[in-house]
Amino acid sequence: MAKVIVNFEKLRKVKDSLPSGSMQQIADELGVSVEAVRSYFGGKAEDGTGFHMEPGPNGGYVMLDDTRILEVALRLQWLNAI
Repeated sequence: MAKVIVNFEKLRKVKDSLPSGSMQQIADELGVSVEAVRSYFGGKAEDGTGFHMEPGPNGGYVMLDDTRILEVALRLQWLNAI
């Protein structure tokens, strides 16, 4: 799994663009709690969600050690757009 660095504001935009029920869908698909998914997008580490916050402009930067939640969210975002 590759590490990814993303701006926190952009991570929140991904979350905000997801259709209703996506947090539960991501949690079910990955076998994690809904709270872990919410925490991932809220900038709080929980249950090994695998990221680190660094201060910076627009909310700072997030280094994602584990991109599975983001990958599923981006897929759902893409499917919602078509």
